[in-house]
Amino acid sequence: MKEYGSNTQHLVDHIVSIADKDERTKKAFILVELMRQIHPQMRDGLDYSKKLWDDLFIMANFDLDVDSPFPPPPKEILGRKPSIVPYNQHKVKHLFYGRNLELLILKVVATESEGERRAFISYLVKMMKGFFQTWNKDSVETNSCLQTILEISGFKLQTDIDYLRENGIIEDAAPQDGNSNISSRGANNQSSSSSSTRKSNNYRKKSSNTNANTNTNKRYSKDNRRRK
Repeated sequence: MKEYGSNTQHLVDHIVSIADKDERTKKAFILVELMRQIHPQMRDGLDYSKKLWDDLFIMANFDLDVDSPFPPPPKEILGRKPSIVPYNQHKVKHLFYGRNLELLILKVVATESEGERRAFISYLVKMMKGFFQTWNKDSVETNSCLQTILEISGFKLQTDIDYLRENGIIEDAAPQDGNSNISSRGANNQSSSSSSTRKSNNYRKKSSNTNANTNTNKRYSKDNRRRK
């Protein structure tokens, strides 16, 4: 086995040639520990220890009689082919959007709230534009994204799609936001903005007053020195 080197193979051949079983077992444990040190980055777990002993038996051509902590692997392990991984046979119509988009559209169809459905659709439109630009130089139109969502949903979102085509998508929509939540969030943003503006103006006034008082005190102190 190339990962252990030719010197390890020579040591294995030497252990196989030892007549005394106890001596063979002792040297086998020492060699397994040496094989472990050759690849210190590997984890020191039970599965890895079994792998080391399996590799030792394989390098000995399964002709090693020792008292190992694990049974020798079957000889058929060398000719065993890897198991076939079954691939998903689901045909995705829009490959650059992926299967997950179809699953998300199913969630939109199952959403009961009208506002949440439209916010969810608006969020998907923005996400689809990002996916499209990953694989294409040009951008995709909002109407094209809405039409794709409509087709994948089986035209179950016709009313919501027509509404968004007429009024435009919700720009700051998130999957669980409805129109009321978005409006309130916008109002909160405006109030917080105005509050921060007021705080900034008050801070400027206090700073200007402090500077004026400081300059006045300096001028009075200079006048007093001159009089003295």
